[in-house]
Amino acid sequence: MQTLEPNQLAQQSSFSKEDWLRGYRSQPQEFAYWIDQVEGQIPLELEGTLFRNGPGLLDIHGYPVRHPFDGDGMVNSIAFSQGRAFYRNRFVRTGGYVAEQQAGKPLYRGVFGTQKPGGVLANALDLRLKNIANTHVIYWGDKLLALWEAAAPHRLDPYTLETLGLDHLDGTLAEGDAFAAHPRFDPGDSSQGQPPRLVNFAIKPGLSTTITLYEFDLHGNLVQRQAHSVPGFAFIHDFAITPHYALLFQAPVAYNPLPYLLGLKGAAECITFKPEEPTKIWVIPRHGGAVQTLETAPCFVFHHGNAFEQEGQIVVDSICYRDFPSLEQEDYRTVDFEAVPEGQLWRFTLNLDHNMVTREPLIERCCEFPCLHPQRQGRPYRYLYLGAAHAPRGNAPLQALLKQDLVSGEEQVWSAAPQGFSGEPVFVPKPQGQAEDDGWLLLLLYNAARRCSDLAIFEAGDIQQGPLARLLLAHHVPYGLHGSFTECYFGPTEAGR
Repeated sequence: MQTLEPNQLAQQSSFSKEDWLRGYRSQPQEFAYWIDQVEGQIPLELEGTLFRNGPGLLDIHGYPVRHPFDGDGMVNSIAFSQGRAFYRNRFVRTGGYVAEQQAGKPLYRGVFGTQKPGGVLANALDLRLKNIANTHVIYWGDKLLALWEAAAPHRLDPYTLETLGLDHLDGTLAEGDAFAAHPRFDPGDSSQGQPPRLVNFAIKPGLSTTITLYEFDLHGNLVQRQAHSVPGFAFIHDFAITPHYALLFQAPVAYNPLPYLLGLKGAAECITFKPEEPTKIWVIPRHGGAVQTLETAPCFVFHHGNAFEQEGQIVVDSICYRDFPSLEQEDYRTVDFEAVPEGQLWRFTLNLDHNMVTREPLIERCCEFPCLHPQRQGRPYRYLYLGAAHAPRGNAPLQALLKQDLVSGEEQVWSAAPQGFSGEPVFVPKPQGQAEDDGWLLLLLYNAARRCSDLAIFEAGDIQQGPLARLLLAHHVPYGLHGSFTECYFGPTEAGR
């Protein structure tokens, strides 16, 4: 594990594909134990629980999924208290997961191309969706919720991770309603009388697409809902907020459902990118007013870093791809990184008065999964943290942690190459921290040398010094998607140690 200068990064071999693929092994076991193997020292002030979600099963009784996004959700928790850490993981007992485990075979098609055994005849006209609850996990309003953007959340017990069932958010969601897997947490502003809010959206696609925005208070009560219809098909995973606006990027894609209906492809495989058309940016006022649409050069966005209002304009920092990442290879294990577009951080500046968008690159290195200090969400900010490739150019697996100073342009990179593979960092503010980068970064890594996973804890102010602590798990955790941190401690009590 190393800190490298850019010229060194370019000269060294980054990874072996065999090492990378081992991080995609299924993890069928469920664990609960104190993490006793620690290199360095866990900060004593770090108190609370890290939750992470992702596909834990990459096969169903030996039948492989075609894409990891089709894997059943497995939630992990690491609870910190008094310099110690307790690990637990558990599968979300969705209806589909339970049925397939009992049947010993796949019963559902996957959105990203996994088909049931039996060929076309077994899959044609089977349009049932399996809620896999594998994308995000949040603690809000005294509820721990596992999210998958095409359906309602599953509620979990935060101590045991036991599945308590589907949660329709106290009647907010009707049967069959979706709830996106990328909510935003508006910290509010007590000096302006603005309380914190959880803001999320839902997409109902079709010839026209309905976008529904939800806002919840700290207790989980719905305080606002609004719905808007926009022309065309929209595939939107994430959005951004400011105190006054919600911002959604509608990439230029078309959807032909026929191969899906005929059992030839998964639903997401029927999406095609239309590079001759612009990307549309929907600007939705959060507190009433007309929706505005702006256009920019064609691109595809999975994740946004942040957005803020400045001098009468809106700035949005987003991870952009030059087109929709292809799903045409046989399955994810055969991916050719050189043939797939890499994500890069771009800044979009929206002038609502003149209906204009300008854009510029901020980070050209392959990067994804941006995070920042939670109190800067939707506000002007200076520091962004991302998972990144080891080398400064080209597409590759994420193996590094990157800190970008958006004011000075300074960049810090810490790399886990050649045998470490990273993902999404999570920023945890220090209890008495004042500066924007006064906190810790929690980064789950797959360590191919051990064939197990590590949790690395960094000082956010200086990631190049390397981890303050590495918690060595006794097993691997398949590459995950999103996670969150709560100051609530959901581990065993002192008596249970």
